Amino acid sequence: MSNNIVEIYTDGACKGNPGPGGWGAWMSFAGREKELCGGELNTTNNRMELTAVIRALEALKRECAIRIYTDSSYVQKGITEWIRNWKQRNWVTSDRKPVKNADLWKSLDLLVQQHQIEWVWVKGHAGNAGNERADALANKGVEQVLGRVAV
Repeated sequence: MSNNIVEIYTDGACKGNPGPGGWGAWMSFAGREKELCGGELNTTNNRMELTAVIRALEALKRECAIRIYTDSSYVQKGITEWIRNWKQRNWVTSDRKPVKNADLWKSLDLLVQQHQIEWVWVKGHAGNAGNERADALANKGVEQVLGRVAV
C-alpha cells in the first residue's frame, strides 16, 4: 500500500433481492484505518454496492488520490464505462429505459469528480483480506437493520 493513496474496499449485501441490505467500506491511509457500515430494510444488492462507495467517498475531508476495490462489476463498469453514455442520453439506457439507480449514480458521479480515483475489480469471496473485511461490514450493516426491526 502506498502512503499517499487512500485505499478503499467496498461491498454490498442483500438478504433477498430486494430485501434487507447492508453496505460496508474499509478505508486505509498512512497506517490509519476506518470502518463504515449501514443498511436499509428494502433495497437491492446493486444499491448497497453503490451506497458503500458513496458513503466512503463522503467520509473523505479533502481531495485525495484513491484506489477503490470492489467486487461489483456493476459499480466498476458503470462508473468507468457506462456512465458517459447514460449522461449523454439524459439517464436513459441504449434501449431507451430509465437507468436503474440513477439517483445513486448521480451522487457517485459528483463525488468522483472531486478526486483522482483508480477503480480495481477484485473477485469476491476469494480470500482478498480487504474484500473480506468489506463483506463482513456489509453483513454487519444488514444485521444492524434487522436488529432495529426487532426492537
